[in-house]
Amino acid sequence: MNQPGGIDKPEEGISKESLRGSLGFLLRVAQLRSFSHFFTVLADENIRPGEATVLDLVRENPGIRQGAVSKTLKIKRAQMSKMVREMEASGLISRRVPPEDRRSVELRLTPEGAARIAQITTHFPEVEKRTVKRLTPGEARELRRLLIKMAGFEESKGE
Repeated sequence: MNQPGGIDKPEEGISKESLRGSLGFLLRVAQLRSFSHFFTVLADENIRPGEATVLDLVRENPGIRQGAVSKTLKIKRAQMSKMVREMEASGLISRRVPPEDRRSVELRLTPEGAARIAQITTHFPEVEKRTVKRLTPGEARELRRLLIKMAGFEESKGE
C-alpha cells in the first residue's frame, strides 16, 4: 500500500508534532502498518488477523474456554461468538460444552483447523520481518519487550 495518503506515505507538508506525542495514535498507525503487511503476505490465505490469532491461541491451548480466548484477545463476546460459529461452520474449530460447567464452551482445532494454522504460521516470519523493517534487531527486541509489558503479558508464576 504505497499510495498518496496511504499508510506507507503520509501527506507531505503536514505538521505531525502533536501526533508524535500521542502514544495511542502511534500504536494505531503501527497496528495499521502491521495489518497491511499481514494482508499483503497472506493475500492468498483469505484470513483476517483476528481469526489467525484465535486459531493460533486455540492451537497452543487445546480445550481453552471461549470466554478465556475473548478476554485474552480483547474481543467482544458477541464478536467472539460469531467468529467461533463461522470457524466451526468452516470445519476449523470444534466446540464442546463441558459437563461440569454448562455455561462455558471449550474450543479445539479440528484436523482441518490444525492444518490451516500450520500453513498460515509459515508466513508469520515474513509479516514480522516487514513489520519491523525500519528497526534494528535490538530495537525490534526492545519494542517487543515493551509491548509485552504494556499488554500485561509478562511471564509470571501461575500463568
